[in-house]
Amino acid sequence: MRGLYEALMSASRAHAKWELEMSNNIIRNRKHLLILAIMMLPLIIPAIGQAANLPAFIGGKSAFGPSHYNPTMFYGSMAVGVCAGLITGCIGAGGGFVITPALMSLGVKGILAVGTDQFHIFAKAIMGTVIHKKLGNVNVPLAIAFLVGSGLGVTAGGTLNRALFNANPVLSDFVISLVYVVMLGFLGFYSLYDFIKTRHQKGGDAHGGPVGMTKLAVKLQSINLAPMVKFDEDITPGGRKISGWFVAVCGAIVGFAAAIMGVGGGFLTFPMFVYGLGVSSFTTVGTDILQIIFTAGYSSIAQYAIYGYIFYTLAMGMLVGSLLGIQIGAATTKVVSGIYIRAFYAIAILAGFVNRAFALPEKLVQMGYIQMDAATGKLLADIGAWIFFGLVILFAGWITLSFIKGIPTLRAETAKGAMASGGKGVSH
Repeated sequence: MRGLYEALMSASRAHAKWELEMSNNIIRNRKHLLILAIMMLPLIIPAIGQAANLPAFIGGKSAFGPSHYNPTMFYGSMAVGVCAGLITGCIGAGGGFVITPALMSLGVKGILAVGTDQFHIFAKAIMGTVIHKKLGNVNVPLAIAFLVGSGLGVTAGGTLNRALFNANPVLSDFVISLVYVVMLGFLGFYSLYDFIKTRHQKGGDAHGGPVGMTKLAVKLQSINLAPMVKFDEDITPGGRKISGWFVAVCGAIVGFAAAIMGVGGGFLTFPMFVYGLGVSSFTTVGTDILQIIFTAGYSSIAQYAIYGYIFYTLAMGMLVGSLLGIQIGAATTKVVSGIYIRAFYAIAILAGFVNRAFALPEKLVQMGYIQMDAATGKLLADIGAWIFFGLVILFAGWITLSFIKGIPTLRAETAKGAMASGGKGVSH
């Protein structure tokens, strides 16, 4: 269990590093900012037409997408994006796990929350990724085998999600919530345990990984099952080989999980490649970036958008919010002790766990599986939402205050760096 937790955290850190790079690429590029501004223009339309009798397929309350517009939902989505960005930038670990639960607490149907989060990831990826910088890391045969499996997994996951929703919307919400309860419960409690165990140690940003190949990777690479894929020729003399079937299976699992949960899938790609297949971290990072663009794009468009399961307004709100949050979070790491950041990360993940766990009884009552007063079920769901947003707001407030208090320190460091670079220029 410990190894699985470390693998998931290593993947989360790698994904967070990529998200920070994407954010910087968008914010520091005028063309990207102009594209973002153009993408935000349609947000005015729902506000203008809110009181009008719009056709059901555009914005009626019975429509799948976009869902009936509510300003609270939009501002809430921006706040959710900020908080997810703060977690990603400040902790160096992916904050996307809190997005779908947060949207569901704002009143968005589970399948809409998943599709919207996928589109948000895709939009940020295509705007912020400078792919040619990473193409040297991508092994083409490895990527092709993975993407074939990923496409099948995404198709299966999206089809299952839509089938559940069409059969019973409550059951759809229940399944999505249950998946998050299991995932966030595991990550949250292990994060808290890790913090308690290491709170007296100095530092706290361990980017661990296997020194050599695991026994599983050695075993899988010894199986000669055509087609064989060769990789890591520049790292290991003669390179390594593995069956493309194993790579495709990993892709199918990642694609299925991404389509079900509304995440990028990087939290699974990294441990599967590095720990399971024996692929180097260098090659894994490049392949993971490529798969996120493909997986999130294919999932959001082919599995959700064309069926009306994307809430465009909220996706843009999250995108803008996350860009701001990542920048503040990344700057705060220079003025805040790492051990406190890790503690808040555990709390934020557990807040998401409590949020979805408290929502389950109400769903079970609505489906007739348990006997409970409807008001009690709703109260439990509300309590879960209050706890979740209360802890997330506390986390965001603490990070923001730390950032504001640390501005003088950050300015001093920037000035010192500028003087150092200027001195080097003179010496030449």
